[in-house]
Amino acid sequence: MTDLFKDKAQDFDTNDIPRQLSAGIGACIVNNVELHQGMQVMDFGAGTGLITARVADKVGNITAVDVSPAMLERLAAKEELKGKVEIICQNILEQSLHREFDLIVSAMAMHHVQDTDKMLQRFSEHLKPGARVALADLDTEEGDFHPADIEGVYHSGFDRDEFKARMEKAGFTDIAFFTAHTLQKEQKNYPIFLATATKA
Repeated sequence: MTDLFKDKAQDFDTNDIPRQLSAGIGACIVNNVELHQGMQVMDFGAGTGLITARVADKVGNITAVDVSPAMLERLAAKEELKGKVEIICQNILEQSLHREFDLIVSAMAMHHVQDTDKMLQRFSEHLKPGARVALADLDTEEGDFHPADIEGVYHSGFDRDEFKARMEKAGFTDIAFFTAHTLQKEQKNYPIFLATATKA
């Protein structure tokens, strides 16, 4: 499988856009999700660990899951995350981890997943009863957030009402939406939502 993020990984953490997004989304997660030292957390689409780093000191441990070896290599090199984070390069839509978590977080990864319903079902399968998700991505946009020729982008954001209905179908309740950040890019505003919910 081709690593679509191989070229981006090297300077991803110094790019202003990922840094802005992780700061806004990370703060929104911390402010709206109860975190504690006993929690086992999965970071889905963890990348270089920008969101992992925002919550690592507030939870028990984090399993960072991604399909990009290059991005996970950058995460593994971060001294501040050593001993706190388990790194797994795997597509959980194709192969389950066969483990359950107290919380799944994800930031800006869902638009890279073609089958949203299957993804949400997989999240549910990887959660303990009563466990939570905190999922962040773009609100519906006109398709110009990413370059037109980019590979691996399947959604131009998500409509909140439609995404809520998909979450309910996957067995989630107590669903709430927050605007985690509004990114300004080339004179346009792109709101980023955080959806929180509980596995019934």
